[in-house]
Amino acid sequence: MSAHQYDEGHTVAGWTGFGVASAGAVVLGLGVCTASVITLAGGLGIVVVSVLVTWALHLAGWGKPPGRRPREQWGWRVRDLAAREGHPGCVGCRLAGRGRGAGRTAESYGAVVAAGGGEPQPAAAAESGR
Repeated sequence: MSAHQYDEGHTVAGWTGFGVASAGAVVLGLGVCTASVITLAGGLGIVVVSVLVTWALHLAGWGKPPGRRPREQWGWRVRDLAAREGHPGCVGCRLAGRGRGAGRTAESYGAVVAAGGGEPQPAAAAESGR
């Protein structure tokens, strides 16, 4: 049994963005310690790049939609194939012009929420009655 009983949302996009943002924070800290405006600007630039890199990876399918994913998609290296259409309720997808369809449901993204508000299940498992 796994130590984690829920999807923490760790993804390639999230970890990459975190790494680049951490480097930007280090450069910002160095700029504060040295009182260098150029270093501060460089650190802020790196932080902005981290946001853009995370967004681009999310749109390429290496992020995750808001909310919970089916258990087989909990791995951080699992690519989200529904990202091309956009995720419902996702600000990043909306900014990219994706996911504006009001009639989209969880079923169109390959997951079905079990009756009674339980864990999401893969669409194939929900249809077969498992």
